[in-house]
Amino acid sequence: MASSSMTSARSTASSWTSKQNKQFEEALARYDRDTPDRWHNIARAVGGKSADEVRRHYEVLVKDIMQIETDQVPIPNYRAVASHARGYANEQRLLRNLKLQ
Repeated sequence: MASSSMTSARSTASSWTSKQNKQFEEALARYDRDTPDRWHNIARAVGGKSADEVRRHYEVLVKDIMQIETDQVPIPNYRAVASHARGYANEQRLLRNLKLQ
């Protein structure tokens, strides 16, 4: 389900650093819907982003959450995790053999 709007939204989202995303999340918690000039306040807290960029970033986030909650996002392939199964089995063996005093 890769539309051009989703692709452009993702490329826009990728221009945000992890630090900016963290600042964005913290600012969202600080400035709720009832805060006057919410997007300007959040943009100021993030730094380097305009109020419009912040609002669009929020809209992409809301859309992503809605898609996840309505099962529109495919379940990831976790085969890479299977390579750790040997370590997990070893850990389970050690725990079984652990004797608590």
